[in-house]
Amino acid sequence: MTRRWLLSALAAPRRGTDQPNIILIMADDLGFSDLGCYGSEIPTPNLDRLARNGVRFTQFYNAARCCPTRASLLTGLYPHQAGIGHMGRDMGMPAYQGYLNRECVTIAEALRPAGYATYMSGKWHVGNDRGQWPCDRGFDQSFATLGGTSDYFKPRNLVRNDQTAAAGGKDFYLTDAFTDEAVAMLRAHRGKSAPYFLYLAYTAPHFPLQARAADVARHRGRYRAGWDAIRRQRHSRMIGLGLVDRRWPLSPRPQEAPDWEAAAAQDDWDLRMATYAAMVERLDEGVGRVLAEADETNTTVVFLSDNGGCAETKPDGSTYELPWANVSNTPFRNYKHWTHEGGISTPSIVSGPGVGRGRMTREQGHIIDILPTFLDLAGVLYPPGKRTLEGRSLVPLLRQGKRSPERAIFWEHEGNRAVRQGPWKLVAGFQGDWELYHIDSDRTEQRNLAAQKPEIAARLKTAYAEWEKRCGVVPWRPDWEKRFGIAL
Repeated sequence: MTRRWLLSALAAPRRGTDQPNIILIMADDLGFSDLGCYGSEIPTPNLDRLARNGVRFTQFYNAARCCPTRASLLTGLYPHQAGIGHMGRDMGMPAYQGYLNRECVTIAEALRPAGYATYMSGKWHVGNDRGQWPCDRGFDQSFATLGGTSDYFKPRNLVRNDQTAAAGGKDFYLTDAFTDEAVAMLRAHRGKSAPYFLYLAYTAPHFPLQARAADVARHRGRYRAGWDAIRRQRHSRMIGLGLVDRRWPLSPRPQEAPDWEAAAAQDDWDLRMATYAAMVERLDEGVGRVLAEADETNTTVVFLSDNGGCAETKPDGSTYELPWANVSNTPFRNYKHWTHEGGISTPSIVSGPGVGRGRMTREQGHIIDILPTFLDLAGVLYPPGKRTLEGRSLVPLLRQGKRSPERAIFWEHEGNRAVRQGPWKLVAGFQGDWELYHIDSDRTEQRNLAAQKPEIAARLKTAYAEWEKRCGVVPWRPDWEKRFGIAL
């Protein structure tokens, strides 16, 4: 059973009109509860419509941070296997070389030989040097920022195909530019018989907090209610939508976040979250423009985020910081970087031909499943001579609602680590003790059962150790901060 699901992408190859167009849209640092269809107060009508026309996942997972997630998303492997066990810095080890290796194949490299036109607009972040750009990894056309964070009005590291590019015009805004380029690619494709794959990777709503003034103004004052009230409101809506189980207690506000009534500079806090909301709303508007260009009768669309909300603090005040990140990740614990649910849970929506409309699934999915799912949809063989796929096709789940066979899935980032199998999850922070949670009954990770269930904890710990060895994971060391210039 498991082997049949894992190898479903190896079905007989086909070409022609039955191959769907595929659009993959990724947000950056968008928390689990930041869309209207996931309980947010932020208006996201286009993504909400996508959810009404497709399937929403309640248990879809990422790799906790941008580079590792993008590596897994594009290759169907764990990030260490693709060469990006950390971020974009070469740390002198095969699993940590900082760019996609040649033992993996990207979605574009797999689909292009089967007749697909391959387009990319947005954040790349899996290789900065020539030979590592989108045009070097299977994309026919690309407009991308190579690195991670970037100024939205004056971005850096822009490339178009195999040339550097510059932002144009006084009204330039990066989110709009990525949308404009994606729309232009789709319009230029009209009339062509070949199917296409479009990878649209927004930088929004990743810091720096920057949005058009008119967009921010629409949200000003909404967040004067404070993070405690907004989080409770989101949690209530999520229960009503069936996204979370009312048995799961809302994780408590972290000690690092003050009670709203005692918080200083409330107007500034309101401005920060209003700006974040404006960035999400502008992303949603872009999604609507792109989908308006797509042929809905033969296009599969996948939307997700690369990690949970970001709790980082910057001296220039360009982040929304831990208290609002805690709201973004409602009802879960922790944030981007961490492997508790707040760091690795992503809103994920799939819509397309044969996909159930308005359905919600509690089956587990992971970004390693994206490539095999797309190959299955296109009837394309996985290229020989590459690393064995770790993910599996989600097509049987999406089209027939079939339950997936149980499997173990794994995480490691900066020493934060986890393994999930069935209802059980073993998780630990860097240099912390292992914690065990029964996720079905306690997904907010409030009742550590490691002492009560030592045999389950031991079994999962053994599975993690075997995975760690197989994937080339090196135990994280505190001295790497100084050695490689990494801020832990």
